[in-house]
Amino acid sequence: MKSKFVYTENVTRFYDRLRDVSNRGAHEACIIVVDGAPGLGKTTCMSHFVTQTQSIYLRANQGWDYRFLIDTLLKEMDITPPRTRLARYERLLQALRERAHASEQAGHTFSLVVDECDQVSSRREVMETIRDLSDIQFMPTVLVGMGRLRENLLRFPQIESRAPRKVRFHPASVEDARKVIEARCEVPIANDLSHFMWKVSKGFNRELLEAIAHVERAGLRLDYDEGGVTLADMAGQVVTYDRDTGNPIMAPELV
Repeated sequence: MKSKFVYTENVTRFYDRLRDVSNRGAHEACIIVVDGAPGLGKTTCMSHFVTQTQSIYLRANQGWDYRFLIDTLLKEMDITPPRTRLARYERLLQALRERAHASEQAGHTFSLVVDECDQVSSRREVMETIRDLSDIQFMPTVLVGMGRLRENLLRFPQIESRAPRKVRFHPASVEDARKVIEARCEVPIANDLSHFMWKVSKGFNRELLEAIAHVERAGLRLDYDEGGVTLADMAGQVVTYDRDTGNPIMAPELV
């Protein structure tokens, strides 16, 4: 499977919000909330963005407290955490300033991305620390989560007020699914099969990529015609798996 990144509608809306942050009036209003069900491509989008901009990517976990967050950020920047709380915080601010300046010189917007933020979004100490870092540096900060993130942020008005820009990832449209299939699959796919792949994946990237892998493996063995691998070519073969039951979904046997 090809590794090409695809600018879907979800991804485009995320980058639109980033541009909005760059043009914001209030400097402190630089938090972006990205949410949506698992498997919609949020983490893939964030990984691409971080690689492009040399930003910092953290995956939150339930064990985080203030010190764990600060130490994780320092280690992510290859800095051995100093011994005292104040020294760690000051060293972190210095490192963030340096990274932001270097990114600006390279024409990038340096940001902090906290994935799986649902895990810590109810913890005042952690969330207030993220807000402080964002405020002090005027650093675009992307909080990524699922269903509980927006609700939990309502508990912290000082954070919620800094996050007017929100992006909810939705299942892919059939047009987006076709774009992903064309960009990622090593073999050409006919329209009837690509539509079936979109339908059974329910627009979820995870299941769609699984379908691409199955069809690609079959296609490399098939003598398909000029239009690509068709639904009939895949008849009776596994295309993907149902996300609710885990059962395989087969291409139908066509009469």
